[in-house]
Amino acid sequence: MNQNNLSASLFAGNSSSAQTALASAASARTSPNSSANNTFLMTASPVRPRKSSSDGYKPKIITTIGAKPACLVNASVTFVGKDQIYAFGGFDQYTDEVYNHVLRLNLVTRQWNLVDNYGDIPGVRMGHTANFWRGDKLLVFGGENEHRQHLNDVIIFDLKTAHWTQPELHGPAPRGRARHSAVIHDEKLYISGGQTGHDSVLDDICFLDLKTWTWSRTWKFVPRYDHSSWVWNGRVWIFGGINEEMERNNEIWWLDLRGSPGFENVMTYGTNDRQLVSSRYRTLGNSTTQQPATGSTGYSANSSAQSYPSALSARPAYPAPGSISSLKFHSSPNLPSQTLGAHFHVFTSGCMLDFVTPAELSCETSLSVLELDTLRWQRLAEGKDLFDPSFRWHYCTMNPEGTHAWLLGTVPESSVDGNEFLSDVLSIDLSKYGILGNELAVASDPNSKIPASDANIVSPLTGIGADLSTTFDQPPESGSGADLIITAIPDDLDLEGATANGSTSGSISSTSTPVSRPIHVHKFILLARWPHFRRLWSAQMAEYHTKKMHIPEPYSTVRAFLFYLYTDNIAANPQNGPTLNDVAGMLVMANIYDMPRLRLLCRNRLSRELDIEHAAVIWERAGTASEEWLRRRAANFCMQHWGRVSRTEGFRLLPHDSLIELCQEPDVDARVVAGDELEIMNMLGRPYGGGNGNRKRSLGSAGIATVDEEGEDDLAEDDGMDVN
Repeated sequence: MNQNNLSASLFAGNSSSAQTALASAASARTSPNSSANNTFLMTASPVRPRKSSSDGYKPKIITTIGAKPACLVNASVTFVGKDQIYAFGGFDQYTDEVYNHVLRLNLVTRQWNLVDNYGDIPGVRMGHTANFWRGDKLLVFGGENEHRQHLNDVIIFDLKTAHWTQPELHGPAPRGRARHSAVIHDEKLYISGGQTGHDSVLDDICFLDLKTWTWSRTWKFVPRYDHSSWVWNGRVWIFGGINEEMERNNEIWWLDLRGSPGFENVMTYGTNDRQLVSSRYRTLGNSTTQQPATGSTGYSANSSAQSYPSALSARPAYPAPGSISSLKFHSSPNLPSQTLGAHFHVFTSGCMLDFVTPAELSCETSLSVLELDTLRWQRLAEGKDLFDPSFRWHYCTMNPEGTHAWLLGTVPESSVDGNEFLSDVLSIDLSKYGILGNELAVASDPNSKIPASDANIVSPLTGIGADLSTTFDQPPESGSGADLIITAIPDDLDLEGATANGSTSGSISSTSTPVSRPIHVHKFILLARWPHFRRLWSAQMAEYHTKKMHIPEPYSTVRAFLFYLYTDNIAANPQNGPTLNDVAGMLVMANIYDMPRLRLLCRNRLSRELDIEHAAVIWERAGTASEEWLRRRAANFCMQHWGRVSRTEGFRLLPHDSLIELCQEPDVDARVVAGDELEIMNMLGRPYGGGNGNRKRSLGSAGIATVDEEGEDDLAEDDGMDVN
């Protein structure tokens, strides 16, 4: 096998075929008698065949079997790991029955099962919360029973034994409530808002210390129900829901927990107003036996149900010990309207995701993300790429890692006798949309306050990567211990370092090939961090003997890729941090060498920092790397800001074929609209594809718009937000 054929087979973007070719060609490669000045020439980025729009990622719908539950209202649906989802309680809107059943869905077998449960079985309820706790338990709080009594009990379901227990609680229990929010953080269960008697909206927050089972006092916060809450960066956050005026809103509120003894101290039993108030002493009378009733689910409710309504009178809420802030979004090109569609809000990776799913009436559906560090909205996917309009989704749950979400729903047209069941599950891989996941997001946070290392306290990097970065690209004579040289294609960053390499190994053409200045690296780091290099080295390819390698990618991209191998970080920083152009090139290299973690990091940063200057380059590189979702997103951005994007250096440097392809991204009925015409139409600033119904889509001062046959656009709202 000659070297040209070997190179073509090794780096066509398929790691398995590359590994096979490496193994089969090891004996045919140049051995130690190769010249020490020779370098092995790795292939350039592959030419990507044009894909249709259907080739991109689309979430998969799973149709379930077994004892499918009815489309219960205000039940709890929780992912508990091991490909299992548990549903508990809820209200059957067709039979008026309130349940306390436990159902389990196995996502592998697609089977629903009614779980036989034992112990202190809780009463029927709806509007409660169920939090996954300690890896094998569900922690249920509150809710509302069939008599409209609002509950404040805490019950624990052991997933291993299917056994219910009720802990003995201390301290002043909060008021009974339903449709509240609950989140566990640092072994504390935070409860906020909800509804209570006479449909009043609660505006408080408190927590249950899960180490001592002691309630904190109640503090005043924000009146909400049907909202979402989470804890991130030392704050409790609340978004969405319904306020006191019974209106859905798009305000976000947060309460600082840091520096407050009221939140940070462990609650102790028996101090001041935290006298013993056992949950078992707060019951009203004896438990009553429920008559078995069969609803649309086909099975009867538990007959030994007990309810524990709160008998405590309302107490005035204390001012919160931490600062409270809020922000109201007035308008934004990517702001989802909370009044249209069915919304599900989940938190992951320092961001809040907003799934806008189809409702009874036709509406614009999407997946949007609110970045909490910048409080900026971004649109990750349009509805047609996520949701089938024939489905209705009722619940959303997510794994603790924040990398996968599941929507549970049904097809209304398929209902039997007017009853609907949770028959279908939409499985969504969030990493396909650039979501890192909670653990990776923390590790990749460039604003991390963790000291870099003992040797590099002031480094923007963390851990051992800060130390290794000081040895990167240092010549051996400096004492760095570098023992491998890598060269690349010279670019603007390496104009002075470009030389001609007229001597290559194997049968590569001997014509002069410009190469960059050498990059000094350590082979043991590449062996540990780069699987492809490890295979290549074990096969004793030419690099094994020459200690040199040439990668035909731009010098700045190759250097950024190697720096990532040292630091495990691609965030921008003053010390060799990659630019967006570098990250776009690294995305292609991650695809060539089958490095999924690097692909996810690149996809995340490119989607978060997509801007006018780099949009064309990101579009082109995403296409080469077969990242269809990122390519479509960059294309929409280019169309929205066409006048500015087409004047950037990145756009001018696109290959001719890519320029033609980018110009063909709009549909065939698109046309260019002049800036003065847009001003007359009051369309400036309206996003491409934005708005609801039959709206024209404007793309900036000299954009491309698809003109619909009917309807005029509504006036655009001012872009801005209020901070309180």
